[in-house]
Amino acid sequence: MKKTLKQLAAWLDEDMSAFGDTVVSGISIDTRTIQQGDLFVPFRGEHANGHRFVVQAFEKGAGAALWQKDEPNPPEDLPLLFVDDPELALQEMARAYRHEHQAKFIGITGSNGKTSTKDILAGTLAPFFKVQKTIGNFNNQLGLPITILQLDEDTDIAVLEMGMSGFGEIEFLTKLAQPHMTVITNIGEAHMQDLGSRAGIAKAKFEIIQGMQPKGLLIYDGDEPLLQELVAQNPQLNALAFGLEPSNPLYAENINANTKGSSFTAHGVIEGDFFISVLGKHQVKNTLVAMLIAHQLGLNNEQIRTSLEHVVLTDMRMQQVNGTNGALFINDAYNAAPTSVKAAIQFIATSTIRPEKWLVLGDMLELGPNEQSFHEGLAAHINEREIDYICLFGPRMSYLYKVLKERFGAERLLYVEDDYTAIIDKLKQANESSIVLLKGSRGMQLETILKAFIA
Repeated sequence: MKKTLKQLAAWLDEDMSAFGDTVVSGISIDTRTIQQGDLFVPFRGEHANGHRFVVQAFEKGAGAALWQKDEPNPPEDLPLLFVDDPELALQEMARAYRHEHQAKFIGITGSNGKTSTKDILAGTLAPFFKVQKTIGNFNNQLGLPITILQLDEDTDIAVLEMGMSGFGEIEFLTKLAQPHMTVITNIGEAHMQDLGSRAGIAKAKFEIIQGMQPKGLLIYDGDEPLLQELVAQNPQLNALAFGLEPSNPLYAENINANTKGSSFTAHGVIEGDFFISVLGKHQVKNTLVAMLIAHQLGLNNEQIRTSLEHVVLTDMRMQQVNGTNGALFINDAYNAAPTSVKAAIQFIATSTIRPEKWLVLGDMLELGPNEQSFHEGLAAHINEREIDYICLFGPRMSYLYKVLKERFGAERLLYVEDDYTAIIDKLKQANESSIVLLKGSRGMQLETILKAFIA
């Protein structure tokens, strides 16, 4: 984005007499990451006031800044744009820039797999289009506008991740982004405490269609009955399903994994054998999303096949790391909910990559009043003949420990509440024959354990 302050003022219906010709070429809300020419947006919260850092933002290269009108003592002789509310101004600028941008916009939501799907899709399209995607977790009411305003003017495809914790949030984001295509990766149990049930989660995710372009396309997990029901309730909707069941217009079978990634056979809208350098059936499902969108954008099977082979995911998504003890670590510790944990356990249990199987599981957070049953329920997916060793970390994992301790002896099962040390010591037993899964919610920081085994 390259705009003058006068143009931004017009978007916001504000006056801009002095400094109107000042050009800004990006957006920032953090002086630690500000880039030359950025527009700095200060927020005033309960514990911090971003206006205190406006001068510092200019010292670090900001081209201009917003300033809330009722905030006293604005610095003089600096290019400031005065607004009633910086957050609303940020959103309105993004709405205006989105309205004039010519890119294809793709919105992605879901309980699990949003970031992986975003990465796989962007990587698949990158050889053929100029693609920009949500960076990190900039997927909320502040992050999405920033992502839109950071788009280059000649971007062909904008891949936007949309997160939420309650009703109405996806509706706001999708109406801001007005996507041409939308994706619901799956329905899990995250945010159960706010949404009450999986049906409530599905309803909240389904809000993504409300801002979709009139002739837009919804791509959804066809293995999920809750989504099937919602799609059936909207017969006017242009929708396409993916999954592992043959009833889907695009489905995958013959999924096999090795140290390089996953091979599979696609049937339906796209036919043939494909490979992606990512592990897990759930990641193959995410890959189907990218394939469908690439197909919709005109790529042929060979173009899709070649692109997939070079896709790289953000760290901590089924990331393979060779430990100094010889073990192969699968670092999937970015986040966790029952659905994604079960999928990761299934991958380890059925993997033929290494014979000795380890699970290192941390608490699953934000599950509400049913968190005990969700943690206990993981036991049904852990077979003592398939898994050799288990390490559990966090107060909620005590529920799973109590169920498993009758099936796994003390030598094979370790539980600690708040100290990584015992788990690190236990993992020193792992070796060249071992594959070790690290899976837990972001707040559990299980990657701390991995650091002990990286040279």
